[in-house]
Amino acid sequence: MRARYGIPLKITAGLTATAAAGIVYAAGFEARSFRLRRVTVPVLPRGMRDLRVLQVSDIHMVSGQRKKRAWLQSLAGLRPDFVVNTGDNLSDPKAVPEVLDALGPLMEFPGVYVFGSNDYYGPQLRNPGRYLVEKVQGRHGLNGNKPVVGAVHNPWEDLKHGFDAAGWVDLTNTRGRLKLPQADLAFTGLDDPHIKRDRYERVTGGPDTSADFTVGVVHAPYLRALDAFTADGYELVLAGHTHGGQLCIPFYGALVTNCDLDTDRVKGLSTHTVADRTSFLHVSAGCGTSRFTPVRFACPPEVTLLTLTARD
Repeated sequence: MRARYGIPLKITAGLTATAAAGIVYAAGFEARSFRLRRVTVPVLPRGMRDLRVLQVSDIHMVSGQRKKRAWLQSLAGLRPDFVVNTGDNLSDPKAVPEVLDALGPLMEFPGVYVFGSNDYYGPQLRNPGRYLVEKVQGRHGLNGNKPVVGAVHNPWEDLKHGFDAAGWVDLTNTRGRLKLPQADLAFTGLDDPHIKRDRYERVTGGPDTSADFTVGVVHAPYLRALDAFTADGYELVLAGHTHGGQLCIPFYGALVTNCDLDTDRVKGLSTHTVADRTSFLHVSAGCGTSRFTPVRFACPPEVTLLTLTARD
């Protein structure tokens, strides 16, 4: 018996140990290995001074995450010109005070925000394999799927009150403005396309020509939102939602984006083209995970400092 089954049992044990080590690494180390990504975007009109934008996304705060809170608080030391929060701050209905505490030092700077589905609704336990199935079938979120039944409602109103009290501008299917010492900036925002709350018809019309520059902001980078922004002439769109793929294959990349965006643009800076118009797109890989899948692999959590510079 030992000669017949010894090698297969050793292989099985080895695979089990390797899988266990991978889970320990993904959950115990990489999911808390916070990074700062720096990106330069040559998008401003000629003659404008550089602008430093801190994009924070997909915090997915769970009560008790002290390391994440302390790291987010430390980012105020970067002294950005303004902050863009692209949503999914919560993964726990009790975590609103901790989100506001974590972002408190950053709320000393001008900022704008949109919400994501996890700000409105609590996460649900689901089989990760469903993301692959939905990708193949072209269904994501409420786009093609049946409505969610029995969802937990998060206290997003409390989060909104905290952001508004700090002076951050709510861009939920609306336009907003930040008048900085060095620039007058306009923003056009959408509610989350992942749960079909986006209403582009309310903000159509293109960039605000009375401002020095206009930025499009949305949580989930669905193609219908990117197409609309780009066709209307926006030169920069900021989004989150994808987690950079969250569980990636080394030297290959992401398998899914959890929306209809292609995996080549799952995170970082890229472009989006509609007809004869092209915009820069930056998708944040985010700095959190769902409380039910607290792992990352080959995709560390991150926040991005974008330096907007004048076009060549």
